[in-house]
Amino acid sequence: MLQKNLGFDIWGLMKTIYFILISILCITGFADSVENRPNVKVLSRKPRIYLLEKFLSSKECDYIIAEAKDKLVRSAVIDPETGEDSIDDVRTSYGMDFQYHQDPILTNIENRIASYTQVPVEYGEALQVLNYGVGAEFIPHHDYFERDCPGHVIHLEQQGQRLATLIMYLNTVEDGGETIFPEAKVVVKPIKGNAVLFYNCTPDGKEDPLTLHAGTPVHKGEKWIVTKWLRERPYFEQSQITQSEKAP
Repeated sequence: MLQKNLGFDIWGLMKTIYFILISILCITGFADSVENRPNVKVLSRKPRIYLLEKFLSSKECDYIIAEAKDKLVRSAVIDPETGEDSIDDVRTSYGMDFQYHQDPILTNIENRIASYTQVPVEYGEALQVLNYGVGAEFIPHHDYFERDCPGHVIHLEQQGQRLATLIMYLNTVEDGGETIFPEAKVVVKPIKGNAVLFYNCTPDGKEDPLTLHAGTPVHKGEKWIVTKWLRERPYFEQSQITQSEKAP
């Protein structure tokens, strides 16, 4: 009777609304685990910096460290003249890169990153694990490529700019190891499971110098993080993602 009085199929409309809501929840990742959804805090609007509390579970953090600890080598930086990796005292950590989607646990994390950043999975560089011992640090720097550096231009011409960075903390550091943003006056303490997301470019696509940041020296204990850089254009082919997800 209600359907006839209103002159349209109200139940059909309700079903359509329901499926639209479910689709939105799936896209944002909300439907995966409502209770474990990270709490997002805005640390700065200019530049755009966000704290994602409990982004990784404790088990995920422990798993990543266990998988990486025997494969660490001295961390490199990109040579501004040649574009090649080079060892420099500005960065004194040790690290390794995971293969793209090498197992279900890492694939789930990759998909979670894509959900929260709204950047497709194939636009992300490989997950990079870094370990900082006592005294190790990464002095103030920008993650975006400088357009006046020949070595950086090489990377810009390939997959474009690093639009955003996600740093995920795998352990709680006893003393030191904060991620600081001097221009924004933001300090992020390394707490296990938390992550900090910041956009290296402004909404109109220009490099944002206010994203200058550093990893302060570790004074006690050690620091484990995993970093994800998100690019302007696809970094991996979709076929690589499909094959990786099929691998045992």
